[in-house]
Formats: sequence, structure tokens, C-alpha cells
Amino acid sequence: MSESLLRLVGTAAVVAQAAFAPVPAAAAPAPQRPVAELLTDLQKLYRQAERSTETYNATTERLTRQRAEVGRLDGELARARRSLHDSRRDAARLARQQYQGSTALSPYVRLLLARDPQRALDESHVIGQVAQDRARTVDRLRAGEKKQDALVRKARKALDGQARLAERQQRQRDDVRTRLADVEKLLASLSAERLAELARFEQNGIDDAQRKLVASGSLSSARPPSRQGDRAVRYAVRQLGKPYQWGAQGPGAYDCSGLTSRAWEHAGTPIPRTSQEQWARLAHVPLNELRPGDLVVYFPEATHVAMYLGDGKVVQAPRTGDRVKVSPIATNPILGAVRPDPNPTP
Repeated sequence: MSESLLRLVGTAAVVAQAAFAPVPAAAAPAPQRPVAELLTDLQKLYRQAERSTETYNATTERLTRQRAEVGRLDGELARARRSLHDSRRDAARLARQQYQGSTALSPYVRLLLARDPQRALDESHVIGQVAQDRARTVDRLRAGEKKQDALVRKARKALDGQARLAERQQRQRDDVRTRLADVEKLLASLSAERLAELARFEQNGIDDAQRKLVASGSLSSARPPSRQGDRAVRYAVRQLGKPYQWGAQGPGAYDCSGLTSRAWEHAGTPIPRTSQEQWARLAHVPLNELRPGDLVVYFPEATHVAMYLGDGKVVQAPRTGDRVKVSPIATNPILGAVRPDPNPTP
């Protein structure tokens, strides 16, 4: 938080102080909350905002896939309707031909009365072929009608699903904004001195956690990245200094999983969009086997992710108000690590 906290609020403390009337001289000053308690509350708000952001991202991904499915079904339905139109035209032509060529004599009677039985037999064979063609045309018509009806039902269901996802996405967007407003409200209530104290307290906690992690030997020794991992790391490092923006995947701004997913996509290995899906679907690796390019996932709900650089450092898009930066790996409680390319190309 340290640097990001001060950047996020900037003049927030000054604005907040100007917004409130001065306390009367006779009033006793309100007791200040312990900085540890403030930090706990602030971190909780950030976690809630990030969890809401990842939920929003997941719904956005599903909505994108659903829209593609609706488009695919629309195209298939259009082709089925063209095919059905052709089948109906063929069926209408057959009906006209059958009406114009109708006769009261059966093929058996015509054969008996024919002057040339062999020719009559040949004509009967041709008539049989025509009858088979007519039967196939009718079958195509019936199959086309069934296919169109089925596609109409599927397209309608897919469209309804798209509408539900869009509505859910809107609710989740509003939830993220509410969470971030709570963060801003808490920060705006603090003076510049309290903000600086809060930042120092958080940084001390991060430094202590990092020292313990390094001393425990839990981190890997120097391991070279894979070729894809090297490309992913280089991409992520080129984004340093760009702002965090929830729901963003670049190129101008990123959220945490937007940065990691875009970096690995650039490396030629597409991975899931959200931190929770990255944790659920990618190969897990122990911390003592980390190599640059691996992803470090944080918090029990897997709501934050960063990319390992080596030497106990990660590159990450931390949170609202901050920018893409290099941080100690122990900036947040570590859930574990995953590897997008467990079997890289040599």
C-alpha cells in the first residue's frame, strides 16, 4: 500500500478536511483508532473490491462466449432457413409435376398393355428412380423443418442466457463501484499524517513477512525461465508504471489477472482470464520450484495474482489507485503458485 496509498488519495485528506466543519474548541477530540485496526479494515475493503472485480471479470468472459454462441447459432439458423427454402421449392415442383402427370392406370396395368414390355420395364425403372428422388426431397424437407425448429429453440435459449449474463454483469459492476467507494470513503476520512503512518505500518508488515519467507527457504533458488515464460515476463515488465483499472486487460491499464493473462497470451500460451480460474485450471507448483513467469496466487479465495520475476520478487497490478510495479512476493498472503507452461517447448 505505502506508495500506492499516498498516490490513491493524493489530496483526499485535504478535501476531506475542507468538507467538514471545524470541531468546537470545547469538544473533546475523538480518540484515534489504532493503525493496525485501520489497516485491517482497509485491507478487507480492498479484498472485497478485488473479489468483486474477479467475479465481474468471470461474468464478462462468459458473456463474451455466450455472445459468440448466439452469433454462431444465428449463422447456422440462417443457413438452415436457406436450405429449407430450397427444399420447399423442390417439394412444390414435385407436387406440380405429380399433379400434371397423374393417371388412373397403375404401373402394373401399363406394363400389361404396353406394346414393348422391355421399354415399359425401362420406363418403370426410371419412374422408380424419380419416386426415390421425390421421397428423398420430402425427407429433406421434413428434416430441414425439424432442424430449423431445434435451432430456433437453441437460439432463443442462448439469447435468454445472454440477457441474464448481461444483467448479472451490470449488478456486479455496481458492486465493484460500491466496494471502491467504501475504500475511498475510509481513505478520505484520514489525515495525511495518518495515511503516512498507515503506509509505514503496512510496509513494515510486508518486510517482516518477506524476511520470514526467505529465511524459511520456501522460495526457489535461481531457476531459468522457459522460452514462453521469458516472453511473458518481458511483456509484463514493459507494462511497469501503467495504472491499475478493474476489468482492464491493457494496453493502457490492467487489473491483476488482466496483466498475467495478457502477458501469457503475448507469449503464445493463452490462459484463463481470472485469478480464480488460473488457480483452478493451471498446473500447481511448490514455491521452492518457482521459475520466472510462474504465477503466484494470493488469499484463500484466489482473488489476486502476480507474476514471479525471481529473487523473491513479483510484477503485479496491485489495486485501484496504484500502478503496475515490482513488489516482494510476500506483499499479500500466498495461496500457492501455478505454471502456465508445465511442459515448455525446448
